[in-house]
Amino acid sequence: MKKGRSHLFQERWEIYQFIVSYKHLYPIEKMCSVLKVSRSSYYRWFSGGPSNRSIENSLFTDLIKEVFDLSSQTYGSPRIAEQLKRKGYKISKRKVAKLMLLNGWRSKLKRRFKVTTDSNHRYPVCSNHLNRNFTPKLLNEVWVSDITYIRTAAGWLYLTTIIDLYDRQVIGWSLSTRMYTDQTIIPAWKMAVSKREITESLLFHSDRGIQYASIEFRKLINKNTLITQSMSRKANCWDNAVAESFFKTLKAELIYQHKFTTIEEAKLAVFEYIEVWYNRKRLHSSLGYKTPKEMELEFYKIKSVA
Repeated sequence: MKKGRSHLFQERWEIYQFIVSYKHLYPIEKMCSVLKVSRSSYYRWFSGGPSNRSIENSLFTDLIKEVFDLSSQTYGSPRIAEQLKRKGYKISKRKVAKLMLLNGWRSKLKRRFKVTTDSNHRYPVCSNHLNRNFTPKLLNEVWVSDITYIRTAAGWLYLTTIIDLYDRQVIGWSLSTRMYTDQTIIPAWKMAVSKREITESLLFHSDRGIQYASIEFRKLINKNTLITQSMSRKANCWDNAVAESFFKTLKAELIYQHKFTTIEEAKLAVFEYIEVWYNRKRLHSSLGYKTPKEMELEFYKIKSVA
């Protein structure tokens, strides 16, 4: 902890000394903004009044705010603490929570999930082979899928996703203006299999929605005998908890924070969220605060050595 503090103080003091040296040339407010330190922290340091603990709290507050904003204010204290540890700063979740509370910073909360798919149909349904076993041992062992809706000023969009339970990566997805099978699960499936070839047994789980039970989709997946289809029990959202949890996260962190005026605007936002943020940068508590991409790379690294 002392080593982390020493590094932190030295780095910030160098910034403060730089500001002092050039304040006759540039506005202090501008330099603080460019160098990513708060004016209040600088002025407290400059006055020489505060204690080491006060300085430490002030510096950590700046770092917490930086991570909080980079996450679009979606990270709570556990993820912020983990992100700071990755950068070499030792700080507890409890301390992060305390400083966030003092500054009135709260992560965006998830709302209750609403069912989108229609399970009132006459197509045959599959048994629940997953049985809530959400922690497979291998990549490409279990995929889960679901469909949700996104409101725009130009009309509704329907987002279909396929997630690999091992690394929690969204490997296939599609956005459509209709709930038809050929516009929802079919393109999402084609994206998934283009990214990850199915060479061993795969369990594909979803709810009982008509898109998943349709003849068209079943013909597609039945072409590969390695695939076993699984479906949740009737009206039981917990059987597909991971897929539904992703939609709760997506809506809390993106959808409910924006009012999309066009369909194209919504499509771009969803693309950036899934491909740039969620799969590659967002820390997942269920993965030991790793990103899905890190889990994937780690899996292949271990496999290559074995």
